[in-house]
Formats: sequence, C-alpha cells, structure tokens
Amino acid sequence: MTPQELFEDAARRPSQAARQVLEGIPLGALHTMPGGTSNSVAWLVWHAARQQDAQVARLAGAEEVWSGQGWNERFGLDLPDSSMGFGHRPEDVARVRVASAELLQDYLDAVVERTVDYVRGLTDAQLDEVVDRSWDPPVTRGVRLVSTVDDAAQHLGQAAYVRGLVDGGWSGPY
Repeated sequence: MTPQELFEDAARRPSQAARQVLEGIPLGALHTMPGGTSNSVAWLVWHAARQQDAQVARLAGAEEVWSGQGWNERFGLDLPDSSMGFGHRPEDVARVRVASAELLQDYLDAVVERTVDYVRGLTDAQLDEVVDRSWDPPVTRGVRLVSTVDDAAQHLGQAAYVRGLVDGGWSGPY
C-alpha cells in the first residue's frame, strides 16, 4: 500500500462516520446546541468539512470547494464565506442551520473527494515538503494533510456524541 492509498482510506473515514451520524437525524436534533452553548451536530459536520476544504485548497493552490462549487450559496449561512468555524462563539454556531442533513453529507463528500484526488497526484517528495515553518518541528505537506483528516475525525466523533445527547435513544452503530 502506498502512502497515498493509505491516506485515501483514512480520508474517507470521516465521511463514513458522518453518514452514520446523519442518517435519519431529525432537524431539531441536527441543530440542537447542548446546554445552549455547545456545538450542534450540524456545526460539527460543517466545520469538519470546512477546515479540511480550506486547508487542502491552500496546499493545492486552488479555490475552496465551498465557494468554487457553490456550496456557500446552497448553504446560505448568515456567516462570511471565509468562515470555517475557528473561533466561533455560540451565536456563530447557531447560525449554521441547514435544510437537510444530506446537504452536510454532500458537502463533506465533495471535500473528501477533492482531498483524495489531490493526494493521489502527490509524490513522496511532495508529501515530505515543509509547508509551515511556524511550528516546531516544521510541518510537512503530509503532516498537514493527516492533521486535516484527524481534525475531521475528532469532530465527527463529537457529532456522534452530541447526537446521542440530543436524539433520545440514538446510540449509533458501535
């Protein structure tokens, strides 16, 4: 298995987890913020996709899927197009409201496919290239890509937990 094939498998896992979390979720549960201040399932899935979209676009020197494919218009959020969730306060989280869970899933899937396509074209040397010297040790392209998938996976785990809190009796597939 090549590093690119290994990454492809890992990159698809957040989409698979999202599918399980979002399947059959009532809209009320999708948007509920536990305690009135914690992240909703909708925000968590949206942020998982947005952060990966923005970071991979930057690495690829390409436009984000969010704006390039019109997802920003389909979502119609009351947030700036550049917003991806970093630093959001509860009132910002509450603005991430969607008409359906499918919209979230479709956007995440589009981001994952773009990420996988990008990684397929990279050489081992490109994966080892330093892309951010502001960290110690400096961050390589490969490490940055792994961190985007890790961030998405963590947020999908949180989304599963939140769904269990707000959608009585839901326990997921595990």
